[in-house]
Amino acid sequence: MRASLFITCYNDTLFPETGRAVVRLLERLGVELDFHPKQTCCGQMHANTGFRGEAFCQAKRFVRMYQDVVAVVIPSSSCVAMIRDQYPGLFEELGNEELRRQFASLLPRVYELSEFVVDQLGVDDVGAYFPHRVTYHASCHGLRGIHLGDRPARLMNKVRGMEQVPLANLDRCCGFGGTFSVKNGEVSSAMLAVKLQDLMATRAEFCTALDNSCLMHLGGAMHRQYAGMKTIHLAEILASTEAEPAEALL
Repeated sequence: MRASLFITCYNDTLFPETGRAVVRLLERLGVELDFHPKQTCCGQMHANTGFRGEAFCQAKRFVRMYQDVVAVVIPSSSCVAMIRDQYPGLFEELGNEELRRQFASLLPRVYELSEFVVDQLGVDDVGAYFPHRVTYHASCHGLRGIHLGDRPARLMNKVRGMEQVPLANLDRCCGFGGTFSVKNGEVSSAMLAVKLQDLMATRAEFCTALDNSCLMHLGGAMHRQYAGMKTIHLAEILASTEAEPAEALL
């Protein structure tokens, strides 16, 4: 199967190891990947802060770049939620019927990583090996925005050597919310402190998630408190094997 990887600007700038892990994982599963080097941003930051013109530009760019691909795989539920939830309104505002038509055709072919692996490839055992104690943080966009359901759990359940530790209050936000953490810093910090208590109670070695934005927020707090827990995107766990362990690639 062919697919095109939209790595997202956040991962490209701050977490390139996630993109590399997605490539290793999907190629191991037999996917022939394309990568458009001119890709930029989904436009979420612009749309959420009132920069509609800039958001229009990013949305149009995304649709025109990927309109002819078989599938678009995105290792960020936040960006997928932006495309599914906000692009329709942006194109309605633009009033461009051709763009609306192109977007309607493309939308069913846009997938978050776990959706693509489980639903499109029909795989829940990806041959991963990660001998560590791990807890999973469900980001708000993945949980409530695009309703990932049990897909992440199905993939994690088949990772060899890994001990999964349930996280209390799984549906509780970490407090990041993109620009929310900037505009409402005190509220964001209070939410983060509560989430950190739940994470530390697991005594896990790693906290994983499908959004590096949440993981950056959580990891920053752990670093400031000298906590021993590390953060890692789920793609990096799924890409890890006995022959090529994630630890050697971090």
